[in-house]
Amino acid sequence: MGAWLCFEDEAGQGLRPPKGRTWGRRGHTPVVKVTAGGTKRVSMAALICTTAGRRPRPIYRIHLDRGPAKGRRKGFTETGYARLLDAAHQQLGGPVVLVWHNLNTHVSRTMQELIAARLRLTVYRLPPYAPELNPVEGVWSHLKRSLANLTKHNLDQLTALVKTRLKLMQCRPGLIEGLTAKTGLDLQPP
Repeated sequence: MGAWLCFEDEAGQGLRPPKGRTWGRRGHTPVVKVTAGGTKRVSMAALICTTAGRRPRPIYRIHLDRGPAKGRRKGFTETGYARLLDAAHQQLGGPVVLVWHNLNTHVSRTMQELIAARLRLTVYRLPPYAPELNPVEGVWSHLKRSLANLTKHNLDQLTALVKTRLKLMQCRPGLIEGLTAKTGLDLQPP
């Protein structure tokens, strides 16, 4: 087909940092003071795109949720996913075969209509409870390990840090190749 195979997943990060191990003087446990509370968070959606003879490429988008609002979705909406897929198609310059899970936003009627309107897009779903088949899960693991024990005082600081870390991952194709290989999927054409 000459298409790009793209795996998609989403994650979120609030102002409270993930826990991680660190060094400290004997008898003095390091303490990270967190001033953040509430529901502010950064939602992230990413694709790892691969095709024969080319290095895998990560593509991501960020969505900010600045707090509760009635009737508004915290994370990405169908339109946000459509924008991500359109950006991927534009950057990759070819047809896209998308592999993602069964999130309610992914299977909604609105999303089905948006997919049907994109002729160069084919969608397959991952089986339920199979995160080990999606290389993007490794992106989130790597990102959250790098954010461990770092305090952010506001959503803008967190967003800047997340974007910097994701951009650094884009500059490390060996890391992305490793995350793809870790799935154990044979992505070479027959």
